[in-house]
Amino acid sequence: MSTENLPQSPQQPPRKPRVAVVFGGRSSEHGISVVTAGAVLKAIDRTRYDVLPIGITQDGRWALTADEPERMAITDRRTPSVAELAESTEGGVVLPVDPANREVVYSEPGSVPKALGEVDVVFPVLHGPYGEDGTLQGLLELSGVPYVGSGVLASAVGQDKEYMKRVFTSFGLKVGPYVVIRPREWERDEPAARKRIVDFAGEHGWPLFVKPARAGSSIGITKVEDLAGLDEAIAEAQRHDPKILVEAALRGREIECGVLEFEDGPRASVPAEIPPPDAHAYYDFEAKYIDSTPGIVPAPLTPEETAQVQRLAVDAYDAASCEGLVRADFFLTEDGEFVINEINTMPGFTPISMYPQMWQATGVEYPELVDRLIQAALRRSTGLR
Repeated sequence: MSTENLPQSPQQPPRKPRVAVVFGGRSSEHGISVVTAGAVLKAIDRTRYDVLPIGITQDGRWALTADEPERMAITDRRTPSVAELAESTEGGVVLPVDPANREVVYSEPGSVPKALGEVDVVFPVLHGPYGEDGTLQGLLELSGVPYVGSGVLASAVGQDKEYMKRVFTSFGLKVGPYVVIRPREWERDEPAARKRIVDFAGEHGWPLFVKPARAGSSIGITKVEDLAGLDEAIAEAQRHDPKILVEAALRGREIECGVLEFEDGPRASVPAEIPPPDAHAYYDFEAKYIDSTPGIVPAPLTPEETAQVQRLAVDAYDAASCEGLVRADFFLTEDGEFVINEINTMPGFTPISMYPQMWQATGVEYPELVDRLIQAALRRSTGLR
């Protein structure tokens, strides 16, 4: 019997890919992550993607939040929090751990769990430990859910400034002088650990920068001008991370460069220069996010210097096995040498952040930048690759 004249059932339109934007987290960079999420949520093309905002509170609860980017901005010099955005003080979101099932479930005490639908890709805009450091990436690998950005190894390397520098050195990239004080070393013999820092200052001179080894956004960093300020700086760094990194000050210009994954591989943006902020000792958290110290985009470099720093940025991306995106930070020393300071595998993505500004100057506007990152994640599979 011919079916040619039978009524045909209407075809269902293809489902749009669903993007879970995960933000907040337990690190000291919680507030900046929320601001970043607001910018990303605002930029995602809703005609191409469905969006599910998921916030992680500072105590680690995965909360369902309203899709209201306008509430995720810095106001009165204060960053927002997931707790202010969560739809419930007790409800929790659970990602699947079965690669065959990508359905997200929401539950509240005393209520029947509610299915929120499948997630096709996660955009994790967490900064710092418990999110940017490979921990969330490992969870997503177990779940079989694609995600934006680097995998477990690259995320961990990009978070730990000591091992980042070790990797760069092994690939022939120039890094500045530094010394690391691990927590067991400090607990076992505090005077000896402090003496290592003092001896380091004797060799390389003051000032020094004392940093948490596994933090970002310039949180917990102190520029120490002399011995009198050392103990307070150590205590501040250890408040964010028991492992600390001490770096010698490098005299030169601060140059940044973005790397983005295209269909044919990673490409570098035009670089930017971070001028010394007038009201701050260095480019610290308040200079970056509160006072919005502007960078110079593109950086006033020679064509040869621009090409060199772009090549080095991609080299750093490759050295750490990064994916998706990276912001690479350099010093251009007085003798004309580029020294890499660090990479960020999930750099600040606020409207005033340098990474999107550099790509905008390169010809990639913010919405296209977000779209390219989502598409790159959807092209990749989870697992070994």
